[in-house]
Amino acid sequence: MSDKNKRAHDLRMYFTGFGLAVTLTALSFLTAILQPFGPVGLFASLAVLAIAQVIVHFRFFLHIDLSRQKREDLQLILFTVLIIAIMVAGTVWVLGNLMTRMM
Repeated sequence: MSDKNKRAHDLRMYFTGFGLAVTLTALSFLTAILQPFGPVGLFASLAVLAIAQVIVHFRFFLHIDLSRQKREDLQLILFTVLIIAIMVAGTVWVLGNLMTRMM
């Protein structure tokens, strides 16, 4: 692929990602404002839209996909998410324990 074609392809990817990100953000705000599904459905739909937003950002802006050469980057990101989840869960656990002891 020539340099000009590669640039055009990257530009198309960025514009597609931007369009999808704006659409997903607008859908999230619209869902939160209108609340068509009730409280539980609202939480579930916002969670699905947030996961879709993360996937769009990984694919179109960070250029991370499931190909062999990008697998190390994906593993690094997943490991980072695991470490952050462990830290958050530990913090919630400790604070919850402290709250029960204070009551």
